[in-house]
Amino acid sequence: MKRDSRLSVALHVLLHMAQQDDQPVTSEQMAAWAMTNPVVIRRTFAGLREAGIVASTKGHGGGWRLGRATAAISLAQIQDALGEPLIALGKAEESPGCAVEQAVNAALDDAVAQARDLLNRKLATITLADLAADVGPMRHPSTEDQDHVV
Repeated sequence: MKRDSRLSVALHVLLHMAQQDDQPVTSEQMAAWAMTNPVVIRRTFAGLREAGIVASTKGHGGGWRLGRATAAISLAQIQDALGEPLIALGKAEESPGCAVEQAVNAALDDAVAQARDLLNRKLATITLADLAADVGPMRHPSTEDQDHVV
C-alpha cells in the first residue's frame, strides 16, 4: 500500500502550529519544521485552507493559523482536505477485455474500498488534540537548523 507523505507532512506542521498560541507562521517556518520547501507547504495547505482547517493572511505580519480548535479537527477531515486517498492500489489494465483481469480488479477494488472505509472511520475518531496530547514539548527549528527534533 502507498503511504501518502502529504498527510504526514500536514500533521507534523499542524501539530507545530498548535503550539504557536494562535500566532501566524510563515510557509518558510512551516517548511523548516517539515524539512521541505515552502512551495510544498503552500500546495499541501491549499486544500486545508479551503476546508477551514487552516487560515492564511497575506502581507506583513501575515501567515498561517489553525482555522479552528485542535479538538474540532479530525484526521479524516485533514485527509479529505488533502484530496488524495491514503490507500492506493493500482489495478492491471493490460488486458481490459480479459475476464480474469476483470475479476482480479473487481476483488481488489472491493478490498481497497473496505480498507479505506475502515481507515476513514478510525481517522474520524482521532483529533489533532489527541495527537498533541501524545507529543511532548517540541523544539521549533530555525530554517538553518538541520538537527530537527520533535
